[in-house]
Amino acid sequence: MTAPGSRDRLVLGTLLPGFDGTELPGWLAARLAGGLAGVCLFATNIASPSQLRRLTGEIRAANPFAIIAIDEEGGDVTRLYQSVGSPFPGNAILGRLDDLLLTESVARRVGAELRAAGIDLDLAPTIDINSNDDNPVIGTRSFGADPQLVARHGAAWVEGLQSTGIAASAKHFPGHGDTATDSHLALPTVDLPLDALRRRELVPFAAAIAAGTRTIMTSHILLPQLDAQPATFSERILGELLRGQLGFTGVIVTDALDMRGADDEDGLPGAAARALAAGADLLCLGTANTEEQLAAIVAGVSAAVDDGRLSVARPADAARRVAELAGELRSQAVRPFAVPDPLPEFDTAVIARAFDLASGLRLRADRALVQLRTESNIAVGDSPWGPAAAGAPVQWLAEGEPLIVDSDRQPVLIGRDNHRRAWTRRAIDEARSRHPDVVVVDMGWPAADRRYADIATFGASRLAGAALLRLLEERGR
Repeated sequence: MTAPGSRDRLVLGTLLPGFDGTELPGWLAARLAGGLAGVCLFATNIASPSQLRRLTGEIRAANPFAIIAIDEEGGDVTRLYQSVGSPFPGNAILGRLDDLLLTESVARRVGAELRAAGIDLDLAPTIDINSNDDNPVIGTRSFGADPQLVARHGAAWVEGLQSTGIAASAKHFPGHGDTATDSHLALPTVDLPLDALRRRELVPFAAAIAAGTRTIMTSHILLPQLDAQPATFSERILGELLRGQLGFTGVIVTDALDMRGADDEDGLPGAAARALAAGADLLCLGTANTEEQLAAIVAGVSAAVDDGRLSVARPADAARRVAELAGELRSQAVRPFAVPDPLPEFDTAVIARAFDLASGLRLRADRALVQLRTESNIAVGDSPWGPAAAGAPVQWLAEGEPLIVDSDRQPVLIGRDNHRRAWTRRAIDEARSRHPDVVVVDMGWPAADRRYADIATFGASRLAGAALLRLLEERGR
């Protein structure tokens, strides 16, 4: 039987909390010194590159083997560039260009920047197959809707990132693409049999495992034909399927346990115990955790061991896997590494080749750029996007506001996932009735019929915005 004190340390060795602010709190430094597995950073923790480097240095000082994680997907989801918009194309654009060398080079560049910042685990790439046009949370984060295309680009991304010494985390197992529900807000259901998953959702994960991904992230989705528990809490999905059938031997990371898709009647302590029991190793807790929450989680997991809901061996096994990963990452971090220049440069003309243009599209030289003020999903957060992020003067149009543009200028309405919101559909329909030459741009994932996308960019990063501006300029001459 593990002694209570040593058990608490084992539980701490599986936890990856977030925190408020740009400085390391004293309580978190103490927990790191006491064996906490690491920290997950978010945009609210980052003020500047120099501040971020100081912060990661403080975390390492508290625990040299702490895992420092972040969501940097190289597109619409960015933490390093959340205040200015990402300089990378994003997965959907990369998938449409279908240039594996480009995908690998983007991932290598992301890894280089993370390494320079002192981060060693990137919660990327997203290798969900976006088979549902109404998906509110994956969309352009996916390489596409074809399993084989997603598989080869996911593998290239893993290889490019991990060539820099940064660990990848292929997500969200076993696939969050075929849903119209955001697991941040509710529990999505993917009602497919295992055979269908093997033909589609599991293909990219098998490729990522073959490419050597060090970690895989779970999804808070319900697959009723496999288990009555969400994937994060399912021993059949994590143990039998991921470990047993797919042969994954690395670290299983949970998506954030404070998401609604991971709701537990006992809160975070109950969710942590269930995830460990299912086979997860490293538990992402959320964005703004507290000392009190951490203490409650440690106590809750220990109580689960005492009452038999969780085996004594499971926290020890999870902590061992996490510690082995941390040791590998530390040994790589001390090796010499040439950090490239601060910002990558991409040819916007190449990026624009990924765009889908309606036949007969007519663009004028005099245009009025109007961005639709839509709310981002939680994964993307509040980040500049589109032409506005690229520095172009735009007019913003919010729900319920009238569209007012000079009669001698061609309105260009720019939104994200235009078909998924009633008010954006109404605004576009009204604009088309008043302005016959209006052009509609969708910088999200458009519907198959492209009704609300004369131009579909499949990404809204700052780089995608610059590529759109170049396209408009060249086609409007």
